[in-house]
Amino acid sequence: MSRATAARAALALVVIVVSGWLIAVRPARLGLDLRGGTQIVLETSDGELAEANAETTDEAVEVLRRRVDALGLSEPTLARAGERRIIVELPGVDDPRQATEVIGRTAQLSFRPVLGTASTVEEPDTLPDERGQPLRLGPAALTGDQVESASAARGQVGGWEILLDFRDAGRDAWARLTGTAACAAPGDPTRRVAVVLDERVLVSAEVDGATPCGAGNGSGRARITGTYTAAEARELALLIRAGALPVPVEIIEQRTVGPTLGQEAIEASARAAVIGVLATALFVIAAYRLAGFLAALALGAYGLISYAALLAFGATLTLPGLAGFVLAIGMAIDANVLVFERAREEYATGRRTPRTALRTGFARAWSAIADANVTTLLAAGLLFFLAAGPVRGFGVTLTVGVVVSMFTALVLARALTEGALSMPSVARRPRWTGLAHTGWVRRALARREPDIMGRRRRWLAVAALAVAVAATGIAVRGLNLGVEFTGGRAVSYTMSAPLGPEAARAAVAGAGLPRAVVNAQGPTGVSVRAGSFDDATEARVRQELSEAGGGDVRRDRDERIGPSLGAELRRKAVIALVVALGAQLAYLAIRFHWRWGLSAVAAMGHDVLVLLGVFAWLGRPVDGVFLAALLTVIGYSVNDSVVVFDRVRELTRSGRRARRREPFATLANRACLQTVPRTVSTGLGAMFVLVALVALGGDSLFDFALALLIGVGVGTYSSVFVATPLAVELER
Repeated sequence: MSRATAARAALALVVIVVSGWLIAVRPARLGLDLRGGTQIVLETSDGELAEANAETTDEAVEVLRRRVDALGLSEPTLARAGERRIIVELPGVDDPRQATEVIGRTAQLSFRPVLGTASTVEEPDTLPDERGQPLRLGPAALTGDQVESASAARGQVGGWEILLDFRDAGRDAWARLTGTAACAAPGDPTRRVAVVLDERVLVSAEVDGATPCGAGNGSGRARITGTYTAAEARELALLIRAGALPVPVEIIEQRTVGPTLGQEAIEASARAAVIGVLATALFVIAAYRLAGFLAALALGAYGLISYAALLAFGATLTLPGLAGFVLAIGMAIDANVLVFERAREEYATGRRTPRTALRTGFARAWSAIADANVTTLLAAGLLFFLAAGPVRGFGVTLTVGVVVSMFTALVLARALTEGALSMPSVARRPRWTGLAHTGWVRRALARREPDIMGRRRRWLAVAALAVAVAATGIAVRGLNLGVEFTGGRAVSYTMSAPLGPEAARAAVAGAGLPRAVVNAQGPTGVSVRAGSFDDATEARVRQELSEAGGGDVRRDRDERIGPSLGAELRRKAVIALVVALGAQLAYLAIRFHWRWGLSAVAAMGHDVLVLLGVFAWLGRPVDGVFLAALLTVIGYSVNDSVVVFDRVRELTRSGRRARRREPFATLANRACLQTVPRTVSTGLGAMFVLVALVALGGDSLFDFALALLIGVGVGTYSSVFVATPLAVELER
């Protein structure tokens, strides 16, 4: 074993040991879509006394944190996102109405002088008092942030009241306010002070007769009286005691996932991962024998190291992230396959042993591995910076997966294979290695030597036809945009008895949602999407589904998206796609000829349109998770094209074209035939995992896995039959 191989083995051993330690001592951070709970996204807006910006939003976060802590919820998290948004995660809360009422209320508490009565509330600065009488109010003299404490107590004449203590400048402001009001005659409306919470007058009582005119109540204390119950008084005291928000907030998104659905998703993903990885490992072993067996061991280490890396970074594992983790395992063999196929080519020249062929394979496959992984990292980076929520989690896991796959292929797998191939017993039996023979795909291509580029216009015509069919589907059927992009509310249910789609639609219409979009999710699942319907309507939907024959109906997922957020997410989706195309084109233009980069991006556009068209014809939802799959397909599509063009570049630089005066089409055809074995092996590795996710991943992962399955298949095809023929045409 060489010194370099020993160093790689030592480094890999250290990383594996540290990874095992991290997994043993650090628990996984599961997203709410896996452990169940509620996520609420709030947006601040300009208030009467402050402007919504990063500073006031941070202050609002601290106020909300005190409110959430007062509710006694376990492990809540609150964080500012951007300049004016706040993300609140409440694990274990699957009925968030109480939390929403407390968290979502702006609690803009103010103490305002009464300027007189009004004939109608339509007049400016007019609000009805607690008895419905319109009052004309002056500007706020005090605000809630000047309240030091608030508590509920029994009143002196029965009932409940709220006792307030003011702090610092609030005491003087209270004295001035009550001193001015005390100068009016008893019974005069201007002797009253209104306590206003969220544009609602809590109480507008006269100042006590003992309060001196001009001097006012200098004690710094106040009492809010009214017909409050004990619960109402405590809730109001909680809101005031937690602090008034410096700016108003509005709920623009709310997601609720039941704990049962999250557990089912974890179990389904685990089953799919085990079966998919076993199938991939068996395929690699069958195709590459000893080298494949060692690559399968490295694949197991890949899963260990990448999971430990997620724990080390403190990443939150979400449902799309979990699926991305499973998918990355299937795609992690790509670098090994590239190296093994190059090693087979080198050994076939008759000038190398399996060991030297492997070393040359690593050296010559490096540029293709680097370029292919950079294109995938570009897609992952776009997911992280342009997406939100669970989809960002997918971007994180995809990034970690790409980096770790390069480490396991170029360090761990290389150390294992080079060490094994240096053993005398293996050196005497080169066919054991799996590198001393050609695979069935390469043998079939060698026998037939198909002229793919000679029929390039036929393949381009087929691609144009596929794009036309996809565009027709998008124009005729339209895209079934999810609630993230349209706004509104989407609820998923699981029933104890199967209910047909038509019966489910009739039941939902009978609940008052005749225009709702109702989709079946497996034999006993149904999703309902419509505009912003309230909780009472949602309860009627459950009742109607049960009475229609669905049996016991369980609400698994509940998502509410405001119209402004839906429009923003649509805009971000378009930006993500445009930036993805531009970034890939720029990178490929730098690394390759601009014509090749343009061909790869055109093939990528073909893949995107075909995938969108298939989902349009099938009526499947296009949502945020689909966007994650689409951007992954973009990375995979360019990844395949990069491998082909890397070989074209190598053939061009080798000087063969100059000596033999071979046309570019001939070189491109040879490059395709030389890289097809790698394309087939990598595609099959990903397909095993994706088929397992489609078949065993459950309803939560079905559309995500289906989109990737279609995209990987189309991307594998387009790299040879779209990107390369188009490059040949552009070169002409």
